[in-house]
Amino acid sequence: MTVSGRAGRGLSMEPSEAVHVVDDDAAVRDSIQFILESNGWRTLSYANAAAFLESPLPSVGCVVSDFHMPGMNGLQLQGQLAQRGLRLPVIIMTGHGDVPIAVRALKAGAVDFLEKPFKDDELLLAVSEAVAVSRRAVEADAAAEKAALRIASLTPREHEVLDLLVLGQSNKEMARALGISPRTIDVHRARVLEKLDVATLPDLVRLVMAARPAGGNAPTRAA
Repeated sequence: MTVSGRAGRGLSMEPSEAVHVVDDDAAVRDSIQFILESNGWRTLSYANAAAFLESPLPSVGCVVSDFHMPGMNGLQLQGQLAQRGLRLPVIIMTGHGDVPIAVRALKAGAVDFLEKPFKDDELLLAVSEAVAVSRRAVEADAAAEKAALRIASLTPREHEVLDLLVLGQSNKEMARALGISPRTIDVHRARVLEKLDVATLPDLVRLVMAARPAGGNAPTRAA
């Protein structure tokens, strides 16, 4: 098993971030590492997919993986990452004429593919965009966790008011639905906005959306 890491000049990555290069060809790995590290990217290299999956992985960065490798190929590696809930964006490297493989990779969730031989600028652009995707995902996760903690601080009644607010109901409609007076709704609404540290209904909706999984319908009420 071959795993190596180098610190590039003028790093643009945090210590917890890395570009993972997975290829069974040592010459290819060294070439990619040289290109990336010469442009400020911290890299780690692996001789095969198994070595990569056995290593501790930073939460931010990306994977540059060859498709044709003995054992587990690039698409299978991508599938393993998805199964394990590891959200590192994957760039698949393919040989000339492997367009169907590239299409399969993109459909399976790869962020990009590079057809060998590729230019340095193509590699650098693909890595830059992939790491940006990774950073945004981590930031979104942090925002979601923070929003969920705020929502969890609400009382059961405040959760009910929050749910109806997000549905766009008026104070009178909420009062009828909950069997309380509009004045009491006013009090609960003010407390909800104060606890969640938002000033407007659009801000409230954005916070609730941030607390829910993408495309999910998780209720705001705590279980």
